[in-house]
Amino acid sequence: MAEKRFDIDRYRRTMAGYIGAPGPANRVFWEALDFSLRSHEGQFRRSGEPYIAHPCQVALILAEELDIREPEILAAALLHDTIEDVPEVTAEVVGELFGKTVEELVDGCTKINHSTKDRQTFYKLVHRKLFSGAAARIEVMLIKLADRLHNLRTLDALPRHKRQKIADETLDIYAPLARVMGLFNIKRELYDLALIYKFPRQGHKLESRIRQLEQAPEVQEIAETLRTELQKLWIDCQISVRAKGLWAYYDAAEKTLAQQIQRPVELILVVQDIQTCYRVLGVLNQNYPPIPRTIRDFIANPKPTGYQGLHAKANIKGTSFLFKIRTHDMELRNQRGLIKGWSSAAGFVSDSFERDLQEMFDILGTDDDLSHKDMIAASGRKEIYTYTPKGDRVILPRNSVVLDFAYQVHTAIGDRCIGAAIGSRRVGPEQVLRDGDQVKIIRQNEPVLFDPYLQELCQTPRARAGLAKGFRRRRQRLAVEIGRSLLEQELKRNGVPRELVDDEGFERVWEKFDLGSATELFLGIGSGAVHLRQVVYAVIDLLRGGERILQPPTGVFNRFDFSSLDPASIKFSACCKPLPTDTGILGLLSERGLSVHRKECKRLAGLRLQREDVVELHWRLKDTAIRKPQSLLVHDTTRNRLLMLLAVAPEQMKVSEIISLPLKTPLRSDWEINFELPNLHVLKAILQHLSKAGLSYEFVLEQ
Repeated sequence: MAEKRFDIDRYRRTMAGYIGAPGPANRVFWEALDFSLRSHEGQFRRSGEPYIAHPCQVALILAEELDIREPEILAAALLHDTIEDVPEVTAEVVGELFGKTVEELVDGCTKINHSTKDRQTFYKLVHRKLFSGAAARIEVMLIKLADRLHNLRTLDALPRHKRQKIADETLDIYAPLARVMGLFNIKRELYDLALIYKFPRQGHKLESRIRQLEQAPEVQEIAETLRTELQKLWIDCQISVRAKGLWAYYDAAEKTLAQQIQRPVELILVVQDIQTCYRVLGVLNQNYPPIPRTIRDFIANPKPTGYQGLHAKANIKGTSFLFKIRTHDMELRNQRGLIKGWSSAAGFVSDSFERDLQEMFDILGTDDDLSHKDMIAASGRKEIYTYTPKGDRVILPRNSVVLDFAYQVHTAIGDRCIGAAIGSRRVGPEQVLRDGDQVKIIRQNEPVLFDPYLQELCQTPRARAGLAKGFRRRRQRLAVEIGRSLLEQELKRNGVPRELVDDEGFERVWEKFDLGSATELFLGIGSGAVHLRQVVYAVIDLLRGGERILQPPTGVFNRFDFSSLDPASIKFSACCKPLPTDTGILGLLSERGLSVHRKECKRLAGLRLQREDVVELHWRLKDTAIRKPQSLLVHDTTRNRLLMLLAVAPEQMKVSEIISLPLKTPLRSDWEINFELPNLHVLKAILQHLSKAGLSYEFVLEQ
């Protein structure tokens, strides 16, 4: 492709218009520009354009479209690709030349170039590094969003498969993040450009239809009617018609473009001051009565991003329209959010919004248990306004539950939340909240052992992260117990006193594995991160002088007895459907907890595991409580026989419901039996009772 020129002199004049001519106050930017020119000399983009054009345009987007004038942020934008693309440039070099702030920003923007992990894990690591950088400095994400926007504006030069990959990543991460950060102009353009590359044929057709909507006679008639009515009252108001772009037609859950949406056109009414906003709302309501309960006052109740305005929806001749009323200042601020004019020293106008963003990025960057796509999507949903008993406002994403509210108030309150009082109703932690709810959290003294399914219901990063930390602590506690037990058993099998794990010299063993304590060593063994055999060899070499009394054991599994069915720590596999009442149950060690299988499981046999990777599990049946109601399915029997067998079943089986499923014959059916019971001992008795009676049944334990 033919080379293209980049007018660097014109660029210098443009940037001088934003941050001023070279001088002491902005020296770092102009020196970074010269350094970037030298570093990228001889490098070209696929379009044939000099590579330096890209970092220069990224800095220009920040200055021109986000009003950022901070020389260090703009300098980092100029240098954001140097570490990746120029071998002799390192983070340390950037720090020595341009200072610690620029170094941190550039390093935060720099991708991981190589990894020994698989592609999917590598992809996660790349984003986790970016999120960690943004948690430390929000400016990192501003630079990356500007970087992604310029890449999309110049994406035509790339082959189709790369365009698709970049479009997918934009739709999953960058466009939703722009929405979360309140950068609505950038959000719209990121979505629209990515969707054109994702759905080229459908996208272009839809764009053509969108352009026609703005000029539709019925829409122009509404705008003209409002102008006339407002002029009668001497109200100066700018009215513009805006058809929603491709972004509004995108279904993120289904990853499809809809053909139609409910409100494809919105009318923007811009006035001089806040008082006039409310006057215009009155005129609008008189001419086009609003749909009940659709007026939203974001002037008195701004969104977390700082967005303000009045919203009203009206149904006009069978079509629903959205009207947005705002001042000129709101119009500008709403497009660029609280990030408008960002300064590293000043930060956001709203400290709470900045704190929430940094907390979200910190969770995304450090917690591998959470899906960053799901969390970003949940954070960007429309808000509801809820209130504490004292009237303090708590803004949450739509579909948030009581646990979201509790964690938003304080992490310690969320950890101990067992429900809430909403008005006169008492509800559970999974209750979905509605706009305007006043919520009083009900707590217990100790942290609650929440079920993992609640994490999927929660919408806020803080609640999801709080639950994830609790689940991780529970898994780790069990892993430490298992790890210590396995090591003691394995030492005994090798003829080594198990008491050595409590000896002062045992410190030499865990230090050999670069760990900080014996507990960390037990955790590593119990989670499969540290190989048991290697620890045993280390004990023999370091504490026994290499002396071995017995031959290494073969074939016999170590055993662990316990009385827990904690779903955060124990997963009963779907492949062989084991039950804790069975014999011959094995557990695979992993950081995600125990994966439980039957000894004869075909999947287990295909993993080629060593003896030390597996533990034989035994539950103390009478000590293991079952707290959830259970259900079993009995096949092909008569009502009389079923009732007779249930009448003589163990008396601690409390049947709550018997449901007849579609008849197989006039006399015989399948039956669903719902019941409660106290522990595993009773469960085993029930299952044995049904088996002795010759009934065919299916049972999967509800943990």
